[in-house]
Amino acid sequence: MSTPKDATPHTVQYADRVRNRLPPDDGQDFEDARRGFIATIPDARVDDARGRTVWSMAPFAFEESDCPETVNPSLWRQAQLNRIHGLFEVTPGLYQVRGFDLSNITFIEGKTGVIVVDPLISAEPAATALALYRQHRGERPVSAVIYTHSHVDHYGGVRGVLSDQDIAAGLRIIAPEGFLKEAVSENVLAGNAMGRRATYMYGALLPRGPKGHVDAGLGKTTSMGAVSLVPPTDSITRTGETRSIDGVDIIFQMTPGSEAPAEMNFHFPQFRALCMAENCTCHLHNILTPRGAEVRDAKSWSRYIDQAIGLYADDSDVVFASHHWPRWGGDRIVDYLTKQRDLYKFVHDQTLRHANHGLTPLEIAEKMKLPPSLAAEWFTRDYYGTLNHNSKAVYQRYLGWFDGNPAHLHPHPPSQAGMRYVALAGGPEALLAHARAAFDQGDYRWVAEVVNHLVFADPQNSAARALQADALEQLGYQAESGPWRAFYLTGAQELRDPRPPSDKPRPGPAGQIRALPADQLFDSLSVRLNSEAATDDFKFSVLIDDASQAFEVEVSNAVLHHRAIDAAGSVDLTLDRLSLARILLGETTIEDASAAGTLSGEASGLRRLLALLERFDFWFEIVAP
Repeated sequence: MSTPKDATPHTVQYADRVRNRLPPDDGQDFEDARRGFIATIPDARVDDARGRTVWSMAPFAFEESDCPETVNPSLWRQAQLNRIHGLFEVTPGLYQVRGFDLSNITFIEGKTGVIVVDPLISAEPAATALALYRQHRGERPVSAVIYTHSHVDHYGGVRGVLSDQDIAAGLRIIAPEGFLKEAVSENVLAGNAMGRRATYMYGALLPRGPKGHVDAGLGKTTSMGAVSLVPPTDSITRTGETRSIDGVDIIFQMTPGSEAPAEMNFHFPQFRALCMAENCTCHLHNILTPRGAEVRDAKSWSRYIDQAIGLYADDSDVVFASHHWPRWGGDRIVDYLTKQRDLYKFVHDQTLRHANHGLTPLEIAEKMKLPPSLAAEWFTRDYYGTLNHNSKAVYQRYLGWFDGNPAHLHPHPPSQAGMRYVALAGGPEALLAHARAAFDQGDYRWVAEVVNHLVFADPQNSAARALQADALEQLGYQAESGPWRAFYLTGAQELRDPRPPSDKPRPGPAGQIRALPADQLFDSLSVRLNSEAATDDFKFSVLIDDASQAFEVEVSNAVLHHRAIDAAGSVDLTLDRLSLARILLGETTIEDASAAGTLSGEASGLRRLLALLERFDFWFEIVAP
């Protein structure tokens, strides 16, 4: 049951239809992706201190061959482009290492050192990329770090490029206003659910191969090294704000609410280079990512791109981003930015046009089709976001989850609805017989919808799980979007081989929690409070002595609050911020912290709070109840 299947004749025919509709390929993308190549390391392989491989292109060597029947031919082309890796010169003084993680790391040479832009997801690939740069460009010290936005693939590897001494010395870390708040919101408050869903979206557990993971669309996949967070020391608050770092002038453009809630583009006048962060990449991006996040503002996103054209296009010879490959030449830059601008505005405007005619999200998604001028480009295709789910996201942003039909206002949850659908079909065997007939006809979307009811009604029904897995697998083989393929194939994998619950549920992403300021550390606890167990109200006060901050922490009506108080006043408990984080993570105890001298005072309130905090099972079910 666990062995992946071949593509069915229906899937092979689907791929042929896709191939016949693709734009002509003049090879320009491959030329751009290889331009300026300097060097790489074998397979871009990166190991951690324990010898565990946290990143490698070796598993994707199969992509050197022709497109197999089990991969959408358009996605296969994107996968081959994303497999190109190494150190590249973008323009003299500006270099990128691409293909060492999901994202790119960029190095800007100053008078004495190098500015690092977006240090990848984890420390080991970032350190390896920096070493590769230094090997070919000299031993320049890091003079500053820039985070373009608040997604983990743009800051999580920062400790691979900064030392403890750099951090203690306050080395300049520049980010858009609101960066830390949004990073915490996305990766800590909803981190467990988002992280679990990300294992589907990025195919983290899929085998690498023609029947498994081939590409994430945005990049190859995610690295598996040490993730951390070092808070910014310098926030950009407005468009037009400038910084001069190590002799390099940078002009910033704020783009909040675009691809991330806190994001910025910036221009280097000396290099005539424009960085579009993740606002313009070589595909249609997500307006709502399938792993889960806040819905993005497609209208503002488009407006920011238009503003960037007006501000910087005439003074730019190259445009680059934190994913994919650059584009050179004034006319090509304007054409690319213009069509990316129009792409997001098209999705926004046409979704609302159809909504105002009374169409529901599902109906709108089926009608969406790009105009010929946009459909003719490779960089507008559905490799990461899709027209289908992006239109649903626009609808959600304006009108919410409810489509207006009162039949959908209070439906049964999946397991209860599933039992009723199975009964309506005449029982499990009758439902499966109908679904098998649909499968033989190639109607995999219908199979997945119908059999899902039986799986949720009876998750132990092996025939239902097997058929559902087969249908999801064929949908994965057909998908042009890397995340859609990964969701479908991971769902099939877990239906065939269910994962056990975690041995040790986790309290949150440790690398980032240890770095949180005290205020946000307390904020992260509120979503862990077990409200059913919090039957009594209580409060206590605590001084974080290494930051000279004091807080009153209160449980009131099964809700956790914290508020700043005068640090000069008397408090129940004193401890340092890292000790508090380690206690909350379960890495140390109140007793051990007290013995070590990092905690003093009356800890009964903290002890009561700890007893109410839940840990989350990362491996919660997704394709079964």
